[in-house]
Amino acid sequence: MEKGHKPTFFQSLAAGGVAGTSVDLLFFPIDTIKTRLQSSQGFAKAGGFRGVYKGIGSVVVGSAPGAAAFFSTYETMKHALPLHGHLAPVNHMISASMAEVAACLIRVPTEVIKTRTQTSTYGPLASSSLAAAKLVWKHDGWRGYYRGFGTTIMREIPFTSLQFPLYELLKLQLSHRLGRKPLYAHEAAVCGSIAGGTAAALTTPLDVLKTRVMLDLRDPSQRLPSVASRFRQIYVNEGVNALFAGVVPRTMWISAGGAVFLGVYEWAVHGLMGW
Repeated sequence: MEKGHKPTFFQSLAAGGVAGTSVDLLFFPIDTIKTRLQSSQGFAKAGGFRGVYKGIGSVVVGSAPGAAAFFSTYETMKHALPLHGHLAPVNHMISASMAEVAACLIRVPTEVIKTRTQTSTYGPLASSSLAAAKLVWKHDGWRGYYRGFGTTIMREIPFTSLQFPLYELLKLQLSHRLGRKPLYAHEAAVCGSIAGGTAAALTTPLDVLKTRVMLDLRDPSQRLPSVASRFRQIYVNEGVNALFAGVVPRTMWISAGGAVFLGVYEWAVHGLMGW
């Protein structure tokens, strides 16, 4: 955003909600295929190409508030931190990291429900997101909804620390080349696609770990394997390819999703600001 023309907290909140809902609904089938590829039960047993919209109910509930929390926190932190000029990438890394923590408080419970519904983890007992949510509560209580919170944060912070500084840098360079600010929504979308795809490919092993933890049905009160132990088990038992399971659909999804997510956000926030 051009200095002096920044969105308000509520403009970021509303635009983020629109952007998050748009991308999650549009690319949900690709996310389902990616999640099933990463499942330890195998792609075919997890559902294959059948029922690729299973679990979409949880996304409808959590997408808008999660994205709204992210962008409102990101924009607030970005303009509040006294890090500008050559320190701008540090500003963007810190702002995006704090925004992800805020968003994950909302997103992780819906992600747990979504992944278990997508992969038919509960079998015929959970044919809908609501049924899966009830089973999570029955077996694990409220802690079950935050299964994998730590590994999600561990995935999201490196992801956003790559995505958003690269996104802001690409926007800045494109603005300089075109000789104008702000960029049009479709121009920001191209920057978002490149930044998202790059970050997605590099952080796929962390995404695999997150998926495996969320699909683990063992009692969380018992001693469970550490993240390092899970990583080692996957590498030893399944090979390095398992750590990059789903890398193609994940990169495609987030590359295309980054274009929609950040393009729609820029379009929505500019519309709200009357530009």
